[in-house]
Amino acid sequence: MDRSAAKVRIDELKSILWENSRRYYVDNAPAISDFEYDRLMRELEELEQSFPEFLTPDSPTQRVGSDIDAPVSGNAESASRDNFVKRPHKYPMLSLGNTYSIAEIEEFAARADKTLGTEFSYCCELKFDGTAICLTYRDGKLVQALTRGDGVNGDDVTENVRHISNIPSTLHGDFPAEFEIRGEILMPYEAFDKLNREREDNEEAPFANPRNAASGSLKLTDPEEVSHRGLMCTLYHIPAQSISFDTHSQALDAAASWGLPVSDKRRLCHGIEEIRQYIDYWDGARKELPFATDGIVIKINELTSQRSLGYTAKSPRWAVAYKFKAEQALTPILSVSYQVGRTGAVTPVANLAPVQLSGTVVRRATLVNEDQMRMLDIHIGDWVYVEKGGEIIPKITSVEPSKRSAGALPEPFPTVCPDCGTPLVRAEDEAKAFCPNQDGCPMQIKGRIIHFMSRKAMNILAGDATVEQLYNLDMVKTAADLYDLGKSRLMMLEGWKERSAERFLSSLDASRQVPFERVLYALGIRYVGESTAREIARHFGDVDSIAAASVEDLLQVKDVGEVIARSVYDYFIDVRHSIEIQRLRAHGLKFSIENDAQPSSDVLKGKTIVISGNFSVSRDDLKQIIERNGGKNSGSVSGSTSFLLAGTKPGPEKLRKCESLGIPVLSEDEFRDRYKLLPEVVGNTEEPSLFAL
Repeated sequence: MDRSAAKVRIDELKSILWENSRRYYVDNAPAISDFEYDRLMRELEELEQSFPEFLTPDSPTQRVGSDIDAPVSGNAESASRDNFVKRPHKYPMLSLGNTYSIAEIEEFAARADKTLGTEFSYCCELKFDGTAICLTYRDGKLVQALTRGDGVNGDDVTENVRHISNIPSTLHGDFPAEFEIRGEILMPYEAFDKLNREREDNEEAPFANPRNAASGSLKLTDPEEVSHRGLMCTLYHIPAQSISFDTHSQALDAAASWGLPVSDKRRLCHGIEEIRQYIDYWDGARKELPFATDGIVIKINELTSQRSLGYTAKSPRWAVAYKFKAEQALTPILSVSYQVGRTGAVTPVANLAPVQLSGTVVRRATLVNEDQMRMLDIHIGDWVYVEKGGEIIPKITSVEPSKRSAGALPEPFPTVCPDCGTPLVRAEDEAKAFCPNQDGCPMQIKGRIIHFMSRKAMNILAGDATVEQLYNLDMVKTAADLYDLGKSRLMMLEGWKERSAERFLSSLDASRQVPFERVLYALGIRYVGESTAREIARHFGDVDSIAAASVEDLLQVKDVGEVIARSVYDYFIDVRHSIEIQRLRAHGLKFSIENDAQPSSDVLKGKTIVISGNFSVSRDDLKQIIERNGGKNSGSVSGSTSFLLAGTKPGPEKLRKCESLGIPVLSEDEFRDRYKLLPEVVGNTEEPSLFAL
């Protein structure tokens, strides 16, 4: 390559890498795989070595990716963030050099051996797929938590980190007067699945993998909401400048003795063969872990050797990351179908020839939206590479152009609704196209009814097939129609038995006691999720005040921005929605928070309670009982916790933290006997499963 061509390619690579760095760190919506990103970075490094005159300080090879850029307006999760205070790192917080090759690990070891000229060992650890964090403890108290940021400055997320259950606010043992410790904030698979189900229920784009979900959750403006995201932390590095241990592994052992969450999966290795064995073992065993890992980190263990080797502009010379390649499969697209959600959002889904991937058979993969289809350049009949984002969600990463048929045409995105034929609309700031026929599009109508009946909304015992049947028979076209149904009418329908009809009608009757904030959520207002509905309900108090509110009034609600405020305003000025609300009100549903908010007693006044585990009543009901009797719910154990209310299978980290802080743990029976707030348990207390015809 001549000098001129090299300059063009270097500039192109810089642009691509910085754009994808922003997508990864800021938007939490990566557009290319880690492997492809690392390949492009390696190409840039080699070009800059061959043409050093084009190496500049702002090159991606010289700076770590930054998570402190301004959020992008179209990203709902990013758009809900405040600008966090930026604070400097005491020591630069750099990234690791990556490799996918054992041969390059051998080169890393050979360079260290040549430079040091002394014997040394390696500490091998799992590379956790989360978002980096730096914690500062002073006199045993957590005083600061910073994100990596740009490596020099990070966002101060201390209050949010205090709501991550396994990060201690107070240490015990013989700890230094002040020190930093670094690690990763993770979202376990179980919490990731739960969050994505909630986002899909609200027709928000699901996170591609747990890393993106953890990063987005850490930057939420409401610390209490952070506690509901199920985040955890694993710590793996104390900067050598701030401690007096001889080895890295000794420092981590000490940190664990102080009560800090340090991984127990690390291993001390002597030589390449032991490193290879560690890599080979975890390449398979990691799939059994409850959280995502994407490689192995190999560190020189002796701290004097680390200090001798030092750092490059963006990476330590004493550590390297070996990354596992994501498992991929090549399979043809049989067709593309288009789903219409309850708010009218149209989502393309690729129907694939069945293919085995990470232990499961994959038949479908979302294409997200029209822009994603165009970026991938999807043509009819294409063969595509599929991998699992975070080894969970099937994701199409690229097309295999060599298998494309001559004359193949691009897959056309529909211009009309695939269900009702209404022309689609797409706002300039929207990533998705929408069907505007809210009250005439069957898929939207059925989707809203299903959402209305869902467990976190009205908790009406019926499945999707029941809604399909009632809709097709013209018996239910809106949520209010559900309350007009009677037992005799239901018993005339195919598949209905007396018991199923009674259970369905009993759950309808019970839904009249659902508090206003959940009724507001059940209405299915676009962009209004569970927590937003709660904030709006508590701010205004009743539905009439919300209906009378201007956009400016709505903007005064915590965590409500322009997009949500406009959506709520537009919903309530629609006369059809006013009529529906009046019908629901006539059926006895709660449209005021006043009655719900009246405390039943002050028996729990001044008590902060953390609940964990499974109970004879739902966790939502339990939280309401606590609040109505003067108590405060908290998602994490801290020094201010009065007691942990533990059901069956409580979180082990919460129990350990209670033990370390001397916080009482009450069982459900002990809570019932002491405060007389729960009904006596009679017979089988398991929540009945939903029935579907």
